[in-house]
Amino acid sequence: MKRIFLIVLDSCGAGEAPDAAKFGDYDVNTLRSCASSDKLHIPNLRAAGLGNVDGLSFLGPVEHPTGAYGKIAEASAGKDTTIGHWEIAGIVSRDPMPTYPNGFPEEVLKPFREQTGRGVLANAPWSGTAVINEYGDEHVRTGDLIVYTSADSVFQIAAHEEVVPLEELYRDCRIARQILRGKHGVGRVIARPFVGHGNGNYTRTSNRHDFSLEPPRKTMLDAFKDAGLDSLAVGKIFDIFAGVGITEHVYTKGNTDGMEKTLAYADRDFTGLCFTNLVDFDMLYGHRRDIDGYAAALTEFDAWLPKLLAKLGPDDAVMITADHGCDPAYTRTTDHTREYIPILALGPKIRPANLGTGTCFANIAATICDLFGLPLETEGISFKEEIV
Repeated sequence: MKRIFLIVLDSCGAGEAPDAAKFGDYDVNTLRSCASSDKLHIPNLRAAGLGNVDGLSFLGPVEHPTGAYGKIAEASAGKDTTIGHWEIAGIVSRDPMPTYPNGFPEEVLKPFREQTGRGVLANAPWSGTAVINEYGDEHVRTGDLIVYTSADSVFQIAAHEEVVPLEELYRDCRIARQILRGKHGVGRVIARPFVGHGNGNYTRTSNRHDFSLEPPRKTMLDAFKDAGLDSLAVGKIFDIFAGVGITEHVYTKGNTDGMEKTLAYADRDFTGLCFTNLVDFDMLYGHRRDIDGYAAALTEFDAWLPKLLAKLGPDDAVMITADHGCDPAYTRTTDHTREYIPILALGPKIRPANLGTGTCFANIAATICDLFGLPLETEGISFKEEIV
C-alpha cells in the first residue's frame, strides 16, 4: 500500500452500542435519524455497502457493494472525540477521563483566575450555543471568561473575539491545559470564540481550537512517522493527538474546507497516511439536534466522495468511519451518544467484503498498520486478509 486516506465523519454513529444504557443512551441511532430526512441522498455510500451493514438496512442495501463494510463497537470507557480517535489509532482507554456534572472545583478555578487575570462565568454543563447567549452580555460587560463543560471530559472557554483576542483566548486555554493534569486531566481544553452584538444574539466562529492531552503511548501515527513515512493530519486531528506522531497538518474551517484540503493532499505524491476529521457533522448538526442539516452534510460528503476516489492510485485506499454518535433526533440530552461506528473501505485493491461487527475501534489501526507492514502494539485485530 502506498497511501491511505482515513476519514472520520465526526459523530456519524451506526446504531446503539450494546452498553449504551450504561452511558445514559437509549434507542439512539445517528444514521437512522438522518434517514428520516428528505435531505439525505447518499448513493455512493450505499454503493460502497453502507446500507448492507448489519442494522443499517433502512439506508438501502445493494446487491453488489463496491467496498468492504461493517460496524465496530467501542472498547474504551467513553463516548467522546479524544477517546474515540485514540482508539481508532490503537489505544483503548479502560479508565474514563474525569467529567464535571457539577462544574469545576475551586482547586481548578482559583489558579485559572489568578493566571489568566479574568473571572469565571457559568461553570456548569451547558449547550455551547445556549451558554454564550445566557452569559454573553455579562461577559462583554465584565470581561470574565465563560467556562463550561458537557457530559464529555472537556473544559471549554468561550469568549467574544472583540473582548478577548484570539491569541489571548488560546493562551488562557494553554494555562488551563497545564492546570488540568493528573486527577483533573480532562481530555480536551477547548477555545470557543464567538461574535455578536448583545441581547443574547451571539454565534460561535470557526476559530475553535482544541488542546488535548498527549496520548499515553504510541499510536498508528507514531508508527508511520517512526518508519519515515508521511503522517498527514487534516482538521482537528493535530489537536486531538496534541501533534504527536504527525509529520504535517492543516486546520480547516468546516467540512467543505476539510474535503478540499484532503483532495489537495490526494494530488500530492506522498507515501503513508492522510487522517481527516470532518467536524461539522458533530459540531453544527449533532449537538444542535439538526436532523436536516446533518442529512444535508452527509449528502454533500457523498457527492464529494467520487472526486477523492478518482485520485486514488493503484496502491491507494480510502477508509470512512466515525468516532462516536451524536444522534440529532435524541432529546434526552444534546451530548454524544454511545453507538457503533461504521467502517467502509474502498480502493483498487480492496475486495468487497462483509466485515461484520467488530468489538474495538483499534481494529482500524491494526489493519492500516498491517497494510503497510508497520509494527503497532494494540488490542485491535487486523481485517487486512478480509479486504485485500
